Amino acid sequence: MIRRTFVTFASAAAISSAVAITSFANASGNSMDIVDTAVNAGSFTTLVAAVQAAGLVDTLKSEGPFTVFAPTDEAFAALPEGTVEGLLADPEALAKILTYHVIAGKVMSTDLSDGMTVATVNGAEVTITTMGGVKINGANVISADIETSNGVIHVIDQVILPPM
Repeated sequence: MIRRTFVTFASAAAISSAVAITSFANASGNSMDIVDTAVNAGSFTTLVAAVQAAGLVDTLKSEGPFTVFAPTDEAFAALPEGTVEGLLADPEALAKILTYHVIAGKVMSTDLSDGMTVATVNGAEVTITTMGGVKINGANVISADIETSNGVIHVIDQVILPPM
């Protein structure tokens, strides 16, 4: 299997988040689903709260498989002040954003190529670039191929927003 090396300029906190979820997933032997892996990693509290507020927990705990581009807590904190709170109060808008971070099926980093577009669960497409590190709509993948029992997580350093 070919592994890609991801070279990005992520912050120390983002790298710490990526290391935490990777370490946790490896320790659990990939026996937990996407939600439980994120919860137990401890560095995705905002994402988990958003998934709960949007009513997507059962979906992301189902058989799948799913590919999730998971923004770190730091990525959510970088949004303009009040954005997260506003989204948590609007489950419909929140669900549209969160499902823009999910692809049906298990997509590993070795399946990605430069300029590739992929449909997300919300129906809009994301663009993958691989020059200078893997990016999803400009968000850096800071840790890839974290396998779970129902798919794979790729940690990203930004919240990506669907086209309006």
